[in-house]
Amino acid sequence: MKKLTGAIVFILLVGCSANNTDTEDQTGAPPSNSQVQQVIAKELDVPWDINKHENTFFISQRGGSIVEVGEAGEKEEQELSLSKDVVEKGEGGLLGFLLHPSFSETQEAFLYHTYEQEGKLLNRVITIKLEEGVWKEQSVLLDQIPGDSIHNGGRLEMGPDQKLYVSVGDAAKQSSAQDKNTLSGSILRMNMDGTVPSDNPFDQSYVYSYGHRNPQGMAWDEDGTMYAAEHGSSAHDEINIIKPGHNYGWPVIQGDEEQEGMETPLFHSGDETWAPSALAYNQGRLFAAGLRGEQLRMFDLEEKASSVYVQDVGRVRDILIAEASMYIVTNNTDGRGTPGPEDDKLIQITTE
Repeated sequence: MKKLTGAIVFILLVGCSANNTDTEDQTGAPPSNSQVQQVIAKELDVPWDINKHENTFFISQRGGSIVEVGEAGEKEEQELSLSKDVVEKGEGGLLGFLLHPSFSETQEAFLYHTYEQEGKLLNRVITIKLEEGVWKEQSVLLDQIPGDSIHNGGRLEMGPDQKLYVSVGDAAKQSSAQDKNTLSGSILRMNMDGTVPSDNPFDQSYVYSYGHRNPQGMAWDEDGTMYAAEHGSSAHDEINIIKPGHNYGWPVIQGDEEQEGMETPLFHSGDETWAPSALAYNQGRLFAAGLRGEQLRMFDLEEKASSVYVQDVGRVRDILIAEASMYIVTNNTDGRGTPGPEDDKLIQITTE
């Protein structure tokens, strides 16, 4: 669960902005915050999701494996034993991976992955258990989630209500995002056993919010307010406040466009592209992992200000905040970046 387990102090970039306005200076430099970056592990293969348990990291890789990374950076690639093969095609593959809240006792985790059935790409949410270095499938929580080579969503997060949240893209079928009877283009909410919570906004439905293009990262503040990052169409990437049962407008509106009954974003990128893949919250600020923007972006919720926090590390896929540190993984090997000789990397960022 990508929530804070210790305090991190960040120095705020002074300024304010409207929803689609930056406050970074003309040089594009990040705020001066005395960052220290340390590479913990390198030569990862399209890493997607970071988990940390005590001093050990578990990272999903899109091709279909999980890497265990020790405190000194040593790596062990762990296989999956699943009833359906992981299919890596385009943006699909092994995506969301989340350790169970009781992982210490159960050695279980949640997994979101793409598979193929009768020539169609689909996604599913399952539970897996680590046994003698192999992650073995335990149960299927939800399958037949629409998939495609693009727009699979794929993030898993545990909310403060101890419900499992799943972000699902429109699977390249734009109109499906406006159909509450489909799972695509939605954020889903379920109990940890895969059943539908009785207080979901639509009767007997996993759909928690809809009208999304390709939502991914999700985070909550201290008051339980939920936020989500979403990939826009030709820019217009979004940071939204997520409310149960609400419609987030895709493909009818985007950016500052308005229509009755549809939500407009808290922040959006205007004509720029952030490609926000993950989202984390800390002390009044959201942090979004930027793929195409090749940056870590900070959003001050009180000032409504957006700025670059980390740059020049390549495509950033995921963020984890834990014990006074921020951890990110790069995604330069995903076919859309320019990988260096030691990519991809798990990087620790601390502030002095």
